[in-house]
Amino acid sequence: MANETSSVTIFHNPACGTSRNTLALIREHGIEPQVVEYLKTPPTKAKLKSLVKAMGVPVRDVLRQKGTPYDELGLGDPKWTDDQLLDFIEEHPILMNRPIVETPLGTRLCRPMDRVLEILPKKQSHRASSTGTDDARSAMPEAVSRPSTILRNASWLMPT
Repeated sequence: MANETSSVTIFHNPACGTSRNTLALIREHGIEPQVVEYLKTPPTKAKLKSLVKAMGVPVRDVLRQKGTPYDELGLGDPKWTDDQLLDFIEEHPILMNRPIVETPLGTRLCRPMDRVLEILPKKQSHRASSTGTDDARSAMPEAVSRPSTILRNASWLMPT
């Protein structure tokens, strides 16, 4: 999984609960991402533009209002172009909503945090054999891998 580990990046604010929970969820999937604390190491305007394009969302979707200079800068005014909004985010990184996660499967603003699951590789089973292949039963839904569950759930088939 080393390849996936090095190719997952989270733009993270450790003071944000959603960001912390998203990071924990990534780690629960056996991935140690590159963590960019964007308030200490802000992304460049070019990187911001790349993230927005990869997410396929308007720049305004990555603007954060709460706890930022959004209102005092008048960023709700539609007069600001995407390019100008990116300039504001570059100048005031706190304006960037978080967490943003990049993986080989896509880029997402992970609010709510479960959105990260859309772009993470499937979680590796804890029951892997020595050859590295998953135990076939672990990949099956519980109802299929446990005959007693099938029988219990099939009671409607029995005549009354």
